[in-house]
Amino acid sequence: MMHNGAFSDPERERKLFASRLFVGTLVTLLLSLVLGLRYFDLQISRYEDFATQSNNNRVLVRPLPPPRGLIYDRSGQLIADNRPSYNLTIVPERSENVEQLLSELGKLITISERDIQSFRKKLTRRRPFEQTTLHVNLSEAERAILAVNGHRLDGAETSARLIRHYPHRDLYAHAVGYVGRINERESQTIETVKYSGTDSIGKVGLEKFYEKQLLGTVGSEQVETNARGRAMRILQQTPALPGDNLTLYLDTDLQRAAFDALKGERGALVAIEVETGGILAMVSTPSYDPNLFVTGISQKNYDSLLYSKDRPLFDRAIRGQYPPGSTIKPLFGLIALQHNIVTPSYQINDNGYFYFEGIDRPWRDHNFARGGHGDGVNLSKAITESCNIYFYGLGIKTGIDLLSNYGLQFGLGAKTGIDMPGERPGIMPNRAWKKGAHGQSWFNGDTINTSIGQGFMLTTPLQLAVMSARIASRGDVRAPRLVKSINGIEQRATQVTTNIDIDTKHWDYMHQAMQDVVHSRRGTARSINVELDYKIAGKTGTAQAISIDAEDKYDSSKLNKNQWDHALFVAFAPVKDPKIAIGLIVENGEHGGSSAAPIARAVFDAYMASQESATLATK
Repeated sequence: MMHNGAFSDPERERKLFASRLFVGTLVTLLLSLVLGLRYFDLQISRYEDFATQSNNNRVLVRPLPPPRGLIYDRSGQLIADNRPSYNLTIVPERSENVEQLLSELGKLITISERDIQSFRKKLTRRRPFEQTTLHVNLSEAERAILAVNGHRLDGAETSARLIRHYPHRDLYAHAVGYVGRINERESQTIETVKYSGTDSIGKVGLEKFYEKQLLGTVGSEQVETNARGRAMRILQQTPALPGDNLTLYLDTDLQRAAFDALKGERGALVAIEVETGGILAMVSTPSYDPNLFVTGISQKNYDSLLYSKDRPLFDRAIRGQYPPGSTIKPLFGLIALQHNIVTPSYQINDNGYFYFEGIDRPWRDHNFARGGHGDGVNLSKAITESCNIYFYGLGIKTGIDLLSNYGLQFGLGAKTGIDMPGERPGIMPNRAWKKGAHGQSWFNGDTINTSIGQGFMLTTPLQLAVMSARIASRGDVRAPRLVKSINGIEQRATQVTTNIDIDTKHWDYMHQAMQDVVHSRRGTARSINVELDYKIAGKTGTAQAISIDAEDKYDSSKLNKNQWDHALFVAFAPVKDPKIAIGLIVENGEHGGSSAAPIARAVFDAYMASQESATLATK
């Protein structure tokens, strides 16, 4: 018999359903709890962190480089300013593949291997999300190409900035100097925050000495970016503060006059305002265009400057050290007068040779072949005609101790304290110096050589100008300075010591003797007094560039030009009320009277003309 009833257990099925419902509900509740806790964690506990991260992705904080301070000459002419430039920069965090980006950019515009190497170096020391410069000075065409292709160049941006510009090019190269890209060594010493957004720093000259004042204070701005990291709008901005503006004592007209007069020569000239110690002109030739260095000089251009036999990068005005020759005779004459070692009436007979007891070899005068300067050579005549024999004896009578001590007071043998980096001290030799430098005692022969500015003695053109200014001012000691004011605030000249103690009558005597050098019939610089309507006091100098044996005669026709004597000149004008003093050298120029003195005349003429114009303007 068939059984039609179902095999079911309602009670069992009910319990099974209830248990499944319970488990399902429990799982759902647990999952809901987990989701709730996660939601709480994300939305409440870690809100600040995620909000900050999100903001970082949306807001870019970038530095605003300050405009570098401007530099003016004394009449307000710009000699260092800033000009806009467009650079190509990269923020690596905005690019998925920097190497591919570099490759793409290289297909669009010309990017040198040097640019890429420099870019890679900067990457190692940059901060996250900081723009890193790849290429500077984009042309208008390059900017257009990058703009058109910007949609596929994530991380690359074209940014505008100011770069240094020197409108007078080579005229002020050595005095003002230049800025250049921050190198690896400098990056280890600078304060990174202060140089955010800029990659240049003062390298030489005033640009380096006044780097702290010229730099300015960096600013910042918050920029909203899109999902691709491209800047959309500025949210907040703290402006950068420009660097201080410098006004110099340098006068462009005088600087040009000196530069043109020295053209074609290797030499240097420094002109000082007697009253203040301000530098009116400072020229070293040959020169170079400092604009080449601002955004990175090419290797070809750098090699041409570095390996030139004329050494255009060398600042002869403050770093060139030369024997001063006879230009120091007025100073040594003053010392001898002050200490009654010689008097104005003291005379010698110069036959062209000077013998010192115990030494067989004589010292010669430059005109020994013509029998010397003859009878009745007093101090004035010895200055006017530049008689070496007189000064050999004067040097021995005075002694190296007095010569050296006074030499230092007149600015020789030590750095002058000018506001420029890299100044050389020269040598004002004495017993201690020779012992330290050569391990030898001082001999009378050393004093004889020093008495005409030869032997161990070395000076810079700046020191010669300082000495000339102190003679012109009758012993007023002031440190030479280039900067006249900062942001319009006068920088007072430094009075280093009290006046040098020399009797008035000795100053009068020496000023007249130096005036005779230019204005008397036998003066060694008489060639520059033609049609001169004011008075110049000066002293010529000729310094040996190579050693000539006592038995041999100097003959330039048998020497290479780079072996010819150096020509020097120190001078001030006008004699009655000195306003400007000059020291200069023409390397291998041979004769101070014919090579150096005319250059000083050109600068004096320019100065006197400017004074006349200023006087007429005030009437």
